[in-house]
Amino acid sequence: MEKNNGKPERSAKGAGRGNLQMRRGVAGESPHQQPIQLSREGRGGARAAPGPSLLSPALSSGTRSAPAIPARLLLLPRTDMALSAAAAAVKIGIIGGTGLDDPEILEGRTEKYVDTPFGKPSDALILGKIKNVDCVLLARHGRQHTIMPSKVNYQANIWALKEEGCTHIIVTTACGSLKEEIQPGDFIIIDQFIDRTTKRPQTFYDGNHSCARGVCHIPMAEPFCPKTREVLIETAKKLGLRCHSKGTMITIEGPRFSSRAESLTFQTWGADVINMTTVPEVVLAKEAGICYASIAMATDYDCWKEHEEVVSVDRVLKTLKENANKAKSLLLTTIPQIGSMEWSETLHNLKIGSFSVLVLNP
Repeated sequence: MEKNNGKPERSAKGAGRGNLQMRRGVAGESPHQQPIQLSREGRGGARAAPGPSLLSPALSSGTRSAPAIPARLLLLPRTDMALSAAAAAVKIGIIGGTGLDDPEILEGRTEKYVDTPFGKPSDALILGKIKNVDCVLLARHGRQHTIMPSKVNYQANIWALKEEGCTHIIVTTACGSLKEEIQPGDFIIIDQFIDRTTKRPQTFYDGNHSCARGVCHIPMAEPFCPKTREVLIETAKKLGLRCHSKGTMITIEGPRFSSRAESLTFQTWGADVINMTTVPEVVLAKEAGICYASIAMATDYDCWKEHEEVVSVDRVLKTLKENANKAKSLLLTTIPQIGSMEWSETLHNLKIGSFSVLVLNP
């Protein structure tokens, strides 16, 4: 190992592939979430990009340099976890959808207005507790429901919850059913999505913010946190709720509802339910390394089903009002369970997403 200005580096050489380097323990860099820089000096040359950000929290200037990690581990999760020695402190963000953002579920509520590098979130953060578990509630469309789906500042919402220390985000969303067996009033703990949005930023790494440098190619094969979903599913069963343990959500741009031709087409694509907000919310949460899960409530059959009332605002609000208490009960029962569990390994594994960030050196 050679020292360069007091910073330890280790090189891994491969025939014809240049040097792969990762600097560790430098002030202003995170040992776990650093973008990878591709150097023009040889193919495959890479090293960690400097610069503090929320997605890669800065170390204090007094931090001592840690030994370099072999380059072969750059794209693999670490298993020598110093982090696992201490249980991760759980804080749960709750993003409430239409009619499902009641702050009364929180004890000891306080409001906090924040700003982010991406602008202001949809509304104030409501801080409080559910059975001694710290929670942060945010109304996705604003508390007066004044923000249409295309105009929600998803980047600011997720950034604000991350900055507040949220390890998890559980969201509620109204949706239309595209399947006969998913009836209005049913819950769906979705596990996949299809993106039909067209106007929304889907990354923090948009080239416009110094807090998120580079380009992020985040893996999205498993968008939602399986462990959090499992807790929601088991809790719903215990509560006797009609709940589907998986489902594919198709997210449309909105604010209009689908045409019948679109609704029938989405069925052939394998979509189970349809809404206007899952994307890019789930994508940004994944980039931020947050355990994200969604409680979707079917309110209607969209417009595909013959001899059935087509979706309308009145129909959606009526179903939400009739079933809101069930959604609250699911949240109030699930959150203490999540708070009692060990999450260090799950949260650490999410940090591998940081290795999806590439920065090309000049």
